[in-house]
Amino acid sequence: MTDTQNPRMFYGWKIVIAIMSLLTFTSGLSFYNHSIYLNSLAENPAFTVQSASMAVSLFFLTGGVAGLWVAKWVQDYDPRICICAGSVISFVSLVALAAVQNNWQLYLVYSLFGVGFSASSLIPATTLVTRWFQKRRAMALSIASTGLSLGGVIITPLCVILVERVSFNTAAPIMGAIYLLVVPIAWIWLRAGPESMGLHPDGEEREVVEDENKSEEVDVPRSHSDVDGITFAEAKKGRFFWGVSLAYIFLMMAQVGGISHQYGLARELLTESQTALAVAILPVGSIVGRLIGGWIVDQVSIRMFAIGMMCLQAMSLCLLAMGFSALTLCLGLALFGVTVGNLLMLQPLIIADAFGLREYPKIFSVANLMSSWGTAAGPALLGLVYGLNANLYSLSYFVAAAAGAIGLVLFVVGGKYGD
Repeated sequence: MTDTQNPRMFYGWKIVIAIMSLLTFTSGLSFYNHSIYLNSLAENPAFTVQSASMAVSLFFLTGGVAGLWVAKWVQDYDPRICICAGSVISFVSLVALAAVQNNWQLYLVYSLFGVGFSASSLIPATTLVTRWFQKRRAMALSIASTGLSLGGVIITPLCVILVERVSFNTAAPIMGAIYLLVVPIAWIWLRAGPESMGLHPDGEEREVVEDENKSEEVDVPRSHSDVDGITFAEAKKGRFFWGVSLAYIFLMMAQVGGISHQYGLARELLTESQTALAVAILPVGSIVGRLIGGWIVDQVSIRMFAIGMMCLQAMSLCLLAMGFSALTLCLGLALFGVTVGNLLMLQPLIIADAFGLREYPKIFSVANLMSSWGTAAGPALLGLVYGLNANLYSLSYFVAAAAGAIGLVLFVVGGKYGD
């Protein structure tokens, strides 16, 4: 029965809410929590800010490589199995993180954590949303990916308090157990695609044929293997794919580097309790920015909106680098958060809009692997510059701003789809 025949809410919106909930846990316990893990590890005499930053880089690099396998799995099999497996791997990693005693153990655990995060987060999540929505894809992605920011607003501040109250070694296994909440969310509410429930993207009829054996029309859902779009081989021949993919290497270098060190940056100006509140500013800005951005993208050119967000990213990072006062710190974090929310949403949206759904998981996974080079380099690069700059963050954030500016230039040079 189609959505026009059934007054109940289109199931795709339940998928969106489930993915938003799922991403709240995965992003909060990994993406935003890296600043907590980094500083907690750096307090251990066995590690430094530089070595802990390298572990964060390995997390993103191994996650990007694993994403190629994740993409193949979600294309051919039930994505829920992949998401649940990733959740279990992440649980094991966080439990083990409390017991690491030297660099090779730290790097091994963080590499495993990257695989778990990749299997349980963006690739399967964005693939599912793009399958369930076409006309309302921008709004659906903006709502679903709000979970990325909610993780920073809800999970990360709670984890800061947890670490302060019971110590990192006790808190890490607890955080791992929380990650397992992804399993029931995925298994109960997620479905591979609208065709698995006899539905169509957006809840609308897409194709009607006449059944030869019956004097009535029969609605025929389309399989996600038979959808509009081009292959990866065709996509990589164009300048646009490379422009977007190369740009996101530097955009993610700036973004993840800035996020990973925000806790340390805030502690240069604020007390411990004030810092716990400050780390929530960025994800709040991300939520507000993403929801507004999801509406704006439906009204204007995606390309022009993306360029605007890239400019704002570089400007906000410069503001953070200047370190004038607690007020400018909070303003910089809020503006940076607006760009974090929108740039994360825009990458899958641009790829789906330009290349279609035919081989979306593969195209996105390759682009994600390339951007993971930036996410991997960002925390380590800013950590290195921090050490070279007398353990102060000003120069590190200027470097992040420069990386964002390079990403902007590469995106503009890449032209429009079809170039």
